[in-house]
Amino acid sequence: MVFWGKRKRAETEKQDAADKDLAVRAQTALVATDERIRTTLDELEFASAELGANATKDLRDGLDAVKQHMREAFELHQLNHDHIPDTPEELRTRNARIVQLCDWAENVLDERTEVLRERIEKIREAPSVREQTAREAERIAGLLPGAEQTIERLRHRYSAEALQRIGANPTEGHQLIEFARHSIDVARRRREAGRRDDALVALEAAIEAVRRAQRILDAVDDFEIEAIRAQNTLADVVADSRSDIAEARLERQTTGVTTAIAALEDALGALTPPGVSGDPFSELARVSELNAALDQAREHAQRHIPSLEHVSHDVDASDRAITSARSFIDSHRGAIGADARTRLAEAERIRIDAGTLVADEDTRERAQQLARRSASLAHEAMQIAQRDIDRARQDNWGGPGMGMGMGGGYGRRGGMGGGDMLGGLIGGAILGGLIGDIFD
Repeated sequence: MVFWGKRKRAETEKQDAADKDLAVRAQTALVATDERIRTTLDELEFASAELGANATKDLRDGLDAVKQHMREAFELHQLNHDHIPDTPEELRTRNARIVQLCDWAENVLDERTEVLRERIEKIREAPSVREQTAREAERIAGLLPGAEQTIERLRHRYSAEALQRIGANPTEGHQLIEFARHSIDVARRRREAGRRDDALVALEAAIEAVRRAQRILDAVDDFEIEAIRAQNTLADVVADSRSDIAEARLERQTTGVTTAIAALEDALGALTPPGVSGDPFSELARVSELNAALDQAREHAQRHIPSLEHVSHDVDASDRAITSARSFIDSHRGAIGADARTRLAEAERIRIDAGTLVADEDTRERAQQLARRSASLAHEAMQIAQRDIDRARQDNWGGPGMGMGMGGGYGRRGGMGGGDMLGGLIGGAILGGLIGDIFD
């Protein structure tokens, strides 16, 4: 019996270790495949511009199929982290399926991109591409001071919490442009030395750095637009909330309704007054959440169908949250882990489902629930992504001072020190044997 007990414990420990390893593999594969999809989308844009839509149709179709199946992978990862307890067997099955889906996606993309690789490489070997990349880098460098001025202007209108997602963008943009300039110089020297493969790797790194710098610039411009939209949506949600409170006071009162009214009134009273810097994104999320809680409490007390106007406001709030989260994650892809990406993918999937149910009164209540759930997941994605960014900056740059730290070794995701925006770029440079030149 003692021998059997020891053997059983050993088998259990072995299975637990295997399950943990599978969970890590699933999460790592999810991040890698999602990043591969985004990188391939960039490649598709370049290839389409140079080779035409017909030549890139197979790659575009493959990407569409991969994105469709990856929704299942993100949904499975979300199920692994929801509030419902799971058995070890359920977790094991889901994680195995995630790994399977990611492997399939990588194989599809490998197959489709390999067909175009030679033609794309020949195009990129041309000196004109290198010079065009250099001109684009200088153009973006000239726009970065304007982005800094925009952020300084926005500091008078929005709180530090609201600006946290773009406050470091100009600094990161400058670093990306410097990286691009140096990589272009390496590409030129390697090409002159007859080492075309190394030159191509360096040029790829420069092109990706310029692309990311442009996204960082776009994020600054998009922030102001999205903030204005969030303020407008917030005004609508506040008006709806006050109307809901007035209606709720005339209906049958329950403890849940009374509590929900008090919480929503407190949130409305705590809103940033005009002329004071605030965070419209957080306030919109808070008021929308409490408004949803009041609606739910009223539904428990008295069943009713929400109006099309109410549901439309919830859908708009969901769209704003998803757009903000997507822009933020796209701007800092290298540091974003599986959890934030999963929340965003799930938010986008649920938002699509909500949009199909709004018009019909019989399904409008469900549409409202889905829209609110979508917005909540998008806000979670933003919060988790911000934590990932903060952790990456702390790990890779030695703290919030944002020093370059190029000699600090490898960061936590396998990239070199230097921050999340460079981690994804220089992997190819390492493989190409360029790291000594790029960081000499």
